[in-house]
Amino acid sequence: MRRGFLYLVAVMDWHSRKVLSWRLSNSMDAGFCVEALKEALARYGTPEIFNSDQGSQFTSTEFTEVLVDAKVQISMDGRGRWIDNRMIERLWPSLKYECVYLNAFETGSEARKGIGAWISYYNEKRPHSSHGLLTPDEAYDTPDHHLKAAA
Repeated sequence: MRRGFLYLVAVMDWHSRKVLSWRLSNSMDAGFCVEALKEALARYGTPEIFNSDQGSQFTSTEFTEVLVDAKVQISMDGRGRWIDNRMIERLWPSLKYECVYLNAFETGSEARKGIGAWISYYNEKRPHSSHGLLTPDEAYDTPDHHLKAAA
């Protein structure tokens, strides 16, 4: 933002690169991450494995209990192992350069609206070369999407 910071979490299907849910917060507590996780599970079902980094939000009891209760295997990247989480790590620069830096949002509500519009564009209109130029929505919805959503 032009002044200050907001924290963004996104739950992504690794196969399709589709952003299943996301949340913004002005603090780094686990609550907004738990909300995004619960929304993704409710809308898209439970994956076999959920991967994240080892941030305090993702290692919190509040967050991990949601996964344990849903019988989802938890996978966390090793220290300094950005490559383990490369699918979501590739999303962040695209979002920053194509949306956040161009808009320098003044308020949280502006940021939420702008980021929401960009994520809709990303999922619905932005083709990915890894899927033969299908959008993440198209790749997620293809009949050969026989893998469970890997968040």
